[in-house]
Amino acid sequence: MASSSGNSAGSEGGDLQNVMDQRKRKRMLSNRESARRSRMRKQKHLDDLMAQVNQLKRENGQILTSVNVTNQHYVHVEADNSVLRAQMMELTHRLQSLNEILNYINSSAEIAAAGGGGGSCVFGAEEFQHQGFADGFLNNNPWNNIGGINQHPIMASAEMFDY
Repeated sequence: MASSSGNSAGSEGGDLQNVMDQRKRKRMLSNRESARRSRMRKQKHLDDLMAQVNQLKRENGQILTSVNVTNQHYVHVEADNSVLRAQMMELTHRLQSLNEILNYINSSAEIAAAGGGGGSCVFGAEEFQHQGFADGFLNNNPWNNIGGINQHPIMASAEMFDY
């Protein structure tokens, strides 16, 4: 019996060793599978991040293109505004000159009507009207012929102004 008990003790030790080896192998397989899943998750996360980087690069390119188009539009609008400002200044100057001429004509006519033939006028209102200047001026007033063929356009360019 001593031999059978020694044999069963050795058998129990072998069975215990087998169970331990099986558990160890099972744990190693489980660890390998867990590591494989972890690597797959990391790879998927990396792929997702790379796709996001590419998407953001495309969006950034579109935004840059939009910004460039907007900047070009802004430059054109600024140039147009400069031209319009120059035209407005020229028209304002013309209007002031025409108002001065009208004031001169009216003051000359008032002086003539009051009976003063001299004064600072170069010639009297009768001579002024006799020459046909007043009627010709009033009939050829560019403000009366807007859109007519006698109107000369005011031309200006953005290069006239310093920014």
